[in-house]
Amino acid sequence: MWRIYFQRWIFGILIFCCSFWAAAQTYPSKTITLIVPFAPGGNIDVIARSIAPSLAKVTGQSVVVENKAGAGGAIGSSYVARAEPDGHTLLVATTNTISVLPYMLKSPPYKPDSFEPVGLAAVSPLVLVVRKDDKRFPNAKAVLQAAKSAPGSVSVGHAGQGTSNHIAILRLEDATKASFNIIPYKGAAPALTDLMGGQIDFVIDQITSSKPFVDSGNLRILAVLSKDRDPGLPDSPTLREAMGVDLDASTTAGILAPLGTPPNVVKSLNASLRKAIDDSGVRGRLRVLGGTARSSSPQEWATMLNQESINSQALLQSGKIKAE
Repeated sequence: MWRIYFQRWIFGILIFCCSFWAAAQTYPSKTITLIVPFAPGGNIDVIARSIAPSLAKVTGQSVVVENKAGAGGAIGSSYVARAEPDGHTLLVATTNTISVLPYMLKSPPYKPDSFEPVGLAAVSPLVLVVRKDDKRFPNAKAVLQAAKSAPGSVSVGHAGQGTSNHIAILRLEDATKASFNIIPYKGAAPALTDLMGGQIDFVIDQITSSKPFVDSGNLRILAVLSKDRDPGLPDSPTLREAMGVDLDASTTAGILAPLGTPPNVVKSLNASLRKAIDDSGVRGRLRVLGGTARSSSPQEWATMLNQESINSQALLQSGKIKAE
């Protein structure tokens, strides 16, 4: 009798493996959904919607972008972590979403190793923006002076807990010994909306999501959080020029699949993503918005995520960040 059960067990495994292999060979077989774990209008949303049409053209399947905002990106990310690992539900996220946020939650709904890295998508510089008509802050130094003279009185918004925006603010506080009233949002767009409405004083944000409001005259860039001036923003000083602070911060975004996605599917996805990102139209759209398209191998993206996890563990041990 045991032989019969053993044979059935082996047969079942073979059937599963064959169906898994067959699915990998026919990928993609239906619509691909790119999950953005932030509100519409933010940096990751802009990147996803810039890539989606080109990715659809390369794969021959429809590619839709779906926003699942909340908890600093944890809601959308955990949704993908639990999704069927067949390559049709993907996450567009940053190094911080995957490798910082889980260390800031007492009961994280996913871990850095809950995903299969597919490849990089884009890099966006961070900027310090204020309302165009806010005469209190003619420059970045004025923001710093106000925060130092009355600790906690100057409010700053960011896209969510554990985002590169949030970590940049913490690093700015540490470097300047200033104290801000830090307010998290469910993405960059709500933060920018409150900034323009006068509810907060400034925002640390990616240029890709801020630039439309800068171009329309609603916002003003006081500084770029990079080592050198951004070629697309030649008139905007670096933090070193504006405040005398050495701070280099940007947002690196990429695509990930649920853990367990077949290697052949990941390989196919990476090849399609590279073609989509290398499209001149995609590069042009991101360049206009202030971002830089960047492709990579899954291994390169995985290495970056792993290094960020190591950095996060160090920050957790030092008390710079804590699980809440």
